[in-house]
Amino acid sequence: MQDGAPKTGPMTQPPALVSGLMLSAAVGLVAFGLGDLEVRLFGRAWIEPLVLAILLGVLIRLVWTPGPRFQPGIKFAAKSVLEVAVALLGATVSAQALASAGLPLLAGVVVFVAVALGVGYGIGKALGLPDRMAILIAAGNAICGNSAIAAVAPVIRAEGRDVAAAIAFTAVMGVIVVLLLPPLGMALGMSQPSYGVLAGLTVYAVPQVLAAAAPMGPVALQVGALIKLARVLMLGPVCFVLGLLAPRLEGVAGEAPSRRPGLRHMVPWFIAVFLILLAVRSFGWIDENLAASIGEGVKVLTVLAMAALGLGVDPQGLVRAGPRVAAASVLTVLVLIVLAFGPALLLVGA
Repeated sequence: MQDGAPKTGPMTQPPALVSGLMLSAAVGLVAFGLGDLEVRLFGRAWIEPLVLAILLGVLIRLVWTPGPRFQPGIKFAAKSVLEVAVALLGATVSAQALASAGLPLLAGVVVFVAVALGVGYGIGKALGLPDRMAILIAAGNAICGNSAIAAVAPVIRAEGRDVAAAIAFTAVMGVIVVLLLPPLGMALGMSQPSYGVLAGLTVYAVPQVLAAAAPMGPVALQVGALIKLARVLMLGPVCFVLGLLAPRLEGVAGEAPSRRPGLRHMVPWFIAVFLILLAVRSFGWIDENLAASIGEGVKVLTVLAMAALGLGVDPQGLVRAGPRVAAASVLTVLVLIVLAFGPALLLVGA
């Protein structure tokens, strides 16, 4: 995922990883601390630790570039740790919860995510973004923001600088949507169920959905959370499909795309584990308490990986990518909100 990053795996010696892992962990701890401070001061974390971690990493890179002894651990955290986090994410979701929403609502969410992915990708390509960056922006907007970007990145073998840019701009848009959506719903006189569908389809993270839906009432809150869960569960199938398409995308750093990918590249190991754990969770072999504990572990691993991504980013490259990525993020969010009004009015009634 990093430019010129060496492969990490079983041959990587643990002592060589320690310095970089400890540095990434330290940045992650600071991000968690700042998130907790936000909650104490404002009642909620407007900028999640995941975003704070990558921003802190980039800020550190502005004043200091980690030396060679840090690089193996940083690259290991940005790739392998992130893949483990994505795999474990499957244990936190259940097919039963999605089925409880009913087939019409489920079908609407599936169609919406598919259309949003296509539209977001098209906007990115129209603005001149490479395939992988366009997919990251589209996935972040269509599914679940930063978590989707973090999950999709290793599947399509995105570069660290692209992941950092996508997460940075998606985070900003996520906060803006949370602030502007409730006044919009009130101005349009939307019912609680309709607004809940709108919030569930457009807001990124689950806590942000709750923050955006709560001002409209308890029904909006419940519907928004349910719709959001349906979107999150689309992450597995989307990653699976992208894993099949990844070899056909534009090569990284001029590398020619593979023509005959093997099964290991078509279905990355962490997506296979994700789907297996989802099935195990759905059969009830992972209870609520264990799922919650695994979810906390996923959060820690993801923040660690995001800190490493930030530490591995070239800030100048991020600035160069800024205008087009920002434009793609803004346009995609606007289109997403417009598209969401259809399901919001048709599925539950205005």
